[in-house]
Amino acid sequence: YKDEEVLKQLAHTIKLSEIREANYDGVFYPGGHGPLWDLATDKHSIKLIESFYHHQKPIAFVCHAPAALLNVKAMNGEPLLHGRQVTCFSNSEEEAVQLSKVVPFLLEDELKKQGAHYSKGADWTSYTKQDGLLITGQNPASSEAVANLLLSTLKEDYSNE
Repeated sequence: YKDEEVLKQLAHTIKLSEIREANYDGVFYPGGHGPLWDLATDKHSIKLIESFYHHQKPIAFVCHAPAALLNVKAMNGEPLLHGRQVTCFSNSEEEAVQLSKVVPFLLEDELKKQGAHYSKGADWTSYTKQDGLLITGQNPASSEAVANLLLSTLKEDYSNE
């Protein structure tokens, strides 16, 4: 029964504060508008991302999930996004879904304010950017491509050991 399966999966959900980088090889943050309100400032998420990145583990984000990077710092104390090639849900896509006046900020603009080198593809098409261990996808259509980049990066890491 489908609902029972969903309940079983939810019963095994781990709180973000309980996740330890040492137990995982990489991290994938799915999109949705939620990260604009919570993950952008969540201290557990910020610490977790920093830990993954500082331990040379790939981090991947799709759509609005790069909001989780806005307060992440590199080891030198600068914003992790500074000088990095990234993408996210574009301002034009936000306008198309008529939420640009609803969201707390436009993610494309915030990434640029952090000093990121933002680029995008055509609206609603798959577009990704990889800058070392940082992988980002523009929109939901980019989810599969980002997941594949993450898997490829993990395979490279294992083949270099």
